Amino acid sequence: MKHIKVGITGQSGFIGTHLFNTLGLYPDRFERIPFEDSYFDNPTQLESFVKACDAIVHLAAMNRHNDPEVIYQTNITLCRKLIEACEATGSKPHIIFSSSTQEERDNLYGKSKREGRLLFEEWAKRCNASFSGFIIPNVFGPFGRPYYNSVVATFCHQLTHGEEPRIDVDGELKLIYVSELVEHFIERIKLTAQSNSSKPIIETVQIPHTSTSKVSAILAKLNDFKSGYFDKGTFPDLTDTFTRNLFNTFVCYIDHEKFFPRLLELKTDDRGSFVETIKLNSGGQVSFSTTKPGVTRGNHFHTRKAERFAVIKGKAVIELRRIGTDKKLTFELDGDSNPSVVDMPIWYTHNIKNVGNDNVFTIFWISEHFNPNDTDTFFETV
Repeated sequence: MKHIKVGITGQSGFIGTHLFNTLGLYPDRFERIPFEDSYFDNPTQLESFVKACDAIVHLAAMNRHNDPEVIYQTNITLCRKLIEACEATGSKPHIIFSSSTQEERDNLYGKSKREGRLLFEEWAKRCNASFSGFIIPNVFGPFGRPYYNSVVATFCHQLTHGEEPRIDVDGELKLIYVSELVEHFIERIKLTAQSNSSKPIIETVQIPHTSTSKVSAILAKLNDFKSGYFDKGTFPDLTDTFTRNLFNTFVCYIDHEKFFPRLLELKTDDRGSFVETIKLNSGGQVSFSTTKPGVTRGNHFHTRKAERFAVIKGKAVIELRRIGTDKKLTFELDGDSNPSVVDMPIWYTHNIKNVGNDNVFTIFWISEHFNPNDTDTFFETV
């Protein structure tokens, strides 16, 4: 397959971050062309950006503002600027536009999305270029902005920060998990390598939702996560895909720096000691390792699996870093005096290092059984 150069407007936003990071997992297929929001105010930079791209995923948009007219004007202006930059340079990247099911609603946000999509369609027909307009349902997932991106993000933030969630309208939501949406974008990006100026792609794509739930049912599940996992340390049953996606979302709103490491209850008697390392309502895989002094294990991250490290003997340091950021979280654990655990959120690269003089004994739990052909684990240094 052709090596495709991909740019993402709104690269630093919720969906943009997930798409940018996922494309980075396949450097042999995609080259990511960096984008900054300031490019929209600098025609020279914006023109250089569009010239460099085979495909552009246009995600940059305003979702919320006290004045709906500002939302409308902002979103239409961003579309026009991108089209003008393409026309000024004669560039014909395959533009993939993120619209919304709110197109059918009587609000200015939905109107801005529909009119923006039509502007790109007209440009594609006029310039013999390719365009894909995505009509997207409600998106949820890790790292969304609370009070902005989704009610799921808001509820997760509130429940993990001592706030009380409130339901304004208990509607039924058609939902798609952000990683599922990213796969749809990547499928269309791949079409860029197949299309050419003689057979351009001009299409409207209805992105199917993958789950349906009332707002109250979502909040009930999240409340279960809070009382079971957040308060008592018990993992929920993660065999259902929607529950797993919702749980992985919830975990990413916990302040790991303050929440971990969690001390385990050490029970001793004449026979020795007993420590319960994990309580769970689903299966998965439990394993253990010994690590020699000075040795570091890990330096990888998962995109789907939940994982727990329990240091039960020896002294270790566990490090985590969210992919795409520089902030490193460091936890010191002493399994001899204070057996402790640290949980690994998805999209956080992590490792464990023996900093003592004796072997470290660690128990690992991961939410799914090991599969050597799985594509969930990717290596990157903390």
